[in-house]
Amino acid sequence: MTALSSKRGQRTLGIVAVAAAAALVLTGCSTWFGSGTGSATGQPAAGSSPTGEDVAANLKPFYDQTLSWSDCGGGFQCAKATMPLDWAKPGSDTISIALIKQPAKGSTRLGTLFVNPGGPGVSAIDFVKGNVDFAVDPSLQQQYDIVGFDPRGVGASTAVSCVTAKQMDSYLYDITPGAHGSAEWIAAATATAKAFGAGCASGTGALLGRIDTESTVRDLDALRAAVGDAGLNYLGYSYGTFIGGEYANLFPKKVNRLVLDGVVDPTSTGFDSTIGQAKGFEGALRAYLADCLAGSNCPFSGTVDTAAAQVTTLLKAVDTSPIRAADGRQLGSSSLLTAIFYPLYAKSSWPYLSQMIAEVKQGKADIAFQLADAYNGRNSDGTYQNNQTEAFTAINCLDYPAVTDAATIAKQNSELVAASPTFGPWWTYGDIGCAAWPVPATRTPAPISDVGAPTILVVGTTDDPATPYTDAQSVAKQLTGSQLITYVGEGHTAYGTSSCVHKIVDDYFLTGTAPTSDPRCTT
Repeated sequence: MTALSSKRGQRTLGIVAVAAAAALVLTGCSTWFGSGTGSATGQPAAGSSPTGEDVAANLKPFYDQTLSWSDCGGGFQCAKATMPLDWAKPGSDTISIALIKQPAKGSTRLGTLFVNPGGPGVSAIDFVKGNVDFAVDPSLQQQYDIVGFDPRGVGASTAVSCVTAKQMDSYLYDITPGAHGSAEWIAAATATAKAFGAGCASGTGALLGRIDTESTVRDLDALRAAVGDAGLNYLGYSYGTFIGGEYANLFPKKVNRLVLDGVVDPTSTGFDSTIGQAKGFEGALRAYLADCLAGSNCPFSGTVDTAAAQVTTLLKAVDTSPIRAADGRQLGSSSLLTAIFYPLYAKSSWPYLSQMIAEVKQGKADIAFQLADAYNGRNSDGTYQNNQTEAFTAINCLDYPAVTDAATIAKQNSELVAASPTFGPWWTYGDIGCAAWPVPATRTPAPISDVGAPTILVVGTTDDPATPYTDAQSVAKQLTGSQLITYVGEGHTAYGTSSCVHKIVDDYFLTGTAPTSDPRCTT
């Protein structure tokens, strides 16, 4: 997910956005819900009891638990694991972590391959069950059990709960009064954020302060033991790379084969991520505009610069005179930005962006809301598919300390506008949501390491709008035993886009073989 309004801060929806954007059908837009050379031989067969782990006695119940898998349709099996609410107090309250598994289809099994689609807040269960062939190649499905788990706070696990569907509509789609950045606007945005946070505190309880990424990483290590694997095999997309990178940092000697695609840099602050995404989406917009202007039926005219200025004019226009959709909702700049960003995740979806812009210019908002709804997981009847927005906010506000100093905020606002002339003005004051959050942040951005781990693949796309390529470069330097794999191209994440990256990743998981230099994939 990405930075769509100051109500929510920065989001990186991840691979689910790519899959969904690539499959857009404007008559009914909806989301799909959707390392190394170490040997995986000698791991227990599917269904065997977990391996014993050399862990503290009070952690053994979580590491030694045997998962009870049951059929949940479509060739999948489902289970629930028990984890401590607070890993520092494992003898206290517990929570439930939901998993889905597609057992290996072939006779030669290499173990379990965990996958995470990003977010934070996206359901890995929906992702795997919705389109397992998009998640991982069929060749990997032959030799690995494919497992997705909903991180704590997300989906079918013990989850964050904040508001009703009607209240979520108001939170996501209501137009904040006043000019963006004015005293009236800041007061209204702050009040909205406080009300949302209060709803989360009331509906979620103590869990709200225990859904940080480090806690999820510790859950993942216990799950690895529970499925009987001595080393972790993991494919993480977007925010899923944050989970994978932190796993390598905390448990480097328990890494087996680990791939990070569409990388989040753990040294980045919330503002670093926001300005990186602002630059990324500005670049993606300009690439789209160049392509659009070179074709026919483009809703823009002139040069890329003048077309970008037309986008700014349109955003200002809907704030001044919102467009009412058939269902009564009014389209302002925040919802229009969501509708613009969503198809920018994948080049194949650019035609839908042109169609939407053309309609908005005609004073119609239905397609714009179809795109925004698909991004937000909103169904046509006004219900929501999942709790991704609630979980995203709660996880990010724990992982990224909010900036509250007025001088720093003013400086950052100026930097945002300079970095992204089209989108930056609407991304200012992005810390309002977390500044009003009812529980304090628990993490300080810091580098990671992988001492003792086998080779980890770090995959970056040069023109990734959501997770900048510089993040992949940075993480590859932090993980000194890793290998950077570059895809020279457009779009968020590369495994599902680049045939070159796809083959490298598949070979790596199947044989443990990693390139010894960056291949700079172009196809």
